[in-house]
Amino acid sequence: MSQPSFLAASLYVTLGGGFGAWLRFLVGRAWTAALGPIRATAFPYSTLTVNIVGSLLMGVLIGWLARFGSHGEGTRLLLAVGVLGGFTTFSSFALDVATLAGRGELGIAAFYTGISMIAGVASLYLGLAIMRSVA
Repeated sequence: MSQPSFLAASLYVTLGGGFGAWLRFLVGRAWTAALGPIRATAFPYSTLTVNIVGSLLMGVLIGWLARFGSHGEGTRLLLAVGVLGGFTTFSSFALDVATLAGRGELGIAAFYTGISMIAGVASLYLGLAIMRSVA
């Protein structure tokens, strides 16, 4: 199968990413409507929901593509990178961990998980500290 041009690949990712981000926005709105704004922000219901649902959908999508054929690189770019990437990057993280574990690289999978969590949270705090020092 031929690879889409850079422009076509960029359009697949952009369109899918925009749709995925909109779906993420809808999940947040749904939780706020269901619980009210105070209760909806007391726990990260929206983030938890998109992480779990996105990971489930990534598993279904990748399993479907593996079983029934890729249907072209454009399909993967639109759905996996675009829609699910815009919906939640956690699904990509989960796929990376599963891929490493599936190859028997459990130590690397554990390292990747740990460093992603620790460095991600530490980087967020660093960003906050940088902005506090600027203000």
